[in-house]
Amino acid sequence: MNRHLLSINDLSRADIDSVLATARKDFLELSQRDIKKVPTLRGRTIIDLFYEKSTRTSTSFELAGKRLSADVINVKSGYSAAGKGESLKDTVLTLNAYRPDIIVIRHPHVGAAAFISRFTRAHVISAGDGKGEHPTQCLLDIFSLTQAYGSLDGLKVAIVGDILHSRVARSNLLGFQKMGMEVTLIAPPALLPRGVEALGADVSHSLADLANVDVIYLLRLQKERHQGANFMPSLREYIDRYCVGRRHVRPGQRVLHPGPINRGVEIESGLADSEENMILEQVEAGLAVRMALLYRIIVDNAVPAATSELKDEKSQAANERFTFHV
Repeated sequence: MNRHLLSINDLSRADIDSVLATARKDFLELSQRDIKKVPTLRGRTIIDLFYEKSTRTSTSFELAGKRLSADVINVKSGYSAAGKGESLKDTVLTLNAYRPDIIVIRHPHVGAAAFISRFTRAHVISAGDGKGEHPTQCLLDIFSLTQAYGSLDGLKVAIVGDILHSRVARSNLLGFQKMGMEVTLIAPPALLPRGVEALGADVSHSLADLANVDVIYLLRLQKERHQGANFMPSLREYIDRYCVGRRHVRPGQRVLHPGPINRGVEIESGLADSEENMILEQVEAGLAVRMALLYRIIVDNAVPAATSELKDEKSQAANERFTFHV
């Protein structure tokens, strides 16, 4: 796989299959053991750099690194020099001086992960960048669905809610189609990106179309990104038209949600507590998948020992050639 994971498009379908196979084979059952730690990344350093609030992503990345025996450093913007006005570039240059192996970043601005990759030798993994993408959420969602359905080719999924402001929706639209799934987007017209049909998804404004899919993927309203704009007449009307309950779910359908859930807004409490939803399965999958990703991004990009030794020999020869004797 590539040096960095900035977008789900950085991974081919073969890459995705490989990461998920590693998660399933090597890490999924680790949580069931008495000793939940392996020495796989002992001596490696991982920095989790979070500029936005997070529970699931932050916790699972921290736990993933620690269970792989890496040294994990958590940097929260509110408790770092960023709170004193330090720029993202200067923060990353400072952290890079510690020679980390991986930097995991969540940031409110699109492109932040790609930006910092220019200023560090570490592998960079996006944990979400503004309204851009959330590639590791897509990976764990694909993993959860393969656990439930096996092959995903031809599986039909509806993504419902605030698609315009959702980085999860962007990654999942691309990733689900990469895995052979058919995607329908259901939302009020104002909460759909303009021209999204060009990406190959069907578009609907009615929950009646949930009857035609296998998977219902719910998104919360990203009210913190609305910035005072009115994307719907009222919250009450949104709830009346787009809050999904058990009555909308037919037998055999599965319901996913990336969290945090807002009960009574995009999902009724009865459905949130029902066996139809896979929310906690997604959380469990997130740990195994992120462990697999941290492992694979190191291993797949490792310089073979012989190559490294050859480079050292060439470097030594060059230094000797340009040594000035006084």
